Amino acid sequence: MSEQLDILIFGAHADDAEIGMAGTIAKHVAAGYKVGICDLTEAEMSSNGTVELRKQEAQAAADVLGLTIRTNLGLPDRGLFVTPEIIAAVTSEIRRHKPKIIFAPYWEDRHPDHVMCSKIVEEAVFNAKLRRYMPELPPVNVQQLYFYFINDLGQTDLIVDVTEQYEVKERALSCYESQFSSASSAVVTPLNQGYVERVKARDSLVGQRQLIPYAEGFAVKSPYLVQLFKPKEA
Repeated sequence: MSEQLDILIFGAHADDAEIGMAGTIAKHVAAGYKVGICDLTEAEMSSNGTVELRKQEAQAAADVLGLTIRTNLGLPDRGLFVTPEIIAAVTSEIRRHKPKIIFAPYWEDRHPDHVMCSKIVEEAVFNAKLRRYMPELPPVNVQQLYFYFINDLGQTDLIVDVTEQYEVKERALSCYESQFSSASSAVVTPLNQGYVERVKARDSLVGQRQLIPYAEGFAVKSPYLVQLFKPKEA
């Protein structure tokens, strides 16, 4: 299915994008942007839940956020590597949806799949503009690639005020009961030991330097274009 998007977010697993930037997603959807998420794997190696349940939870979260589309490439969980085949799969997704802006996980994280997802997406964004690469699909020149944080907070170049959208973020995260609820989990993991509360504390900390109750942080590798430096309104 092809649906042209303004913003496309990649995650290694369903819930990655919600952890890092559900508030930002909700804010842009409310502003009229077409936003989609592509999960690279079905998270079949997760300690709790099942593939089918995770798909249901992902769709529920997509409905909460108002996504235009959510897809899953079905790549192997804990089998993500920078290979020509995997780069091609992600490049195809970019070319099908023609997003102007792409988000990927930050390039440093405790989970190797998040790190690999970051590298794969960066490679795919580059390949997507090459006219002689996969010529069966028209090239796409992505305007900007941003990186969001999942487990580890790194150098934050930009922040988005998501105070008004924070209740939506909490509802989106609550869809993943199999991952975050200790009551329904058979196996103790970092995710069901107060993880959502720590995400909330992190988002509060990110906003603190600008006196914002809740903000989500992002990193960039290429310079961010500004037309004018404008002072804040009083």
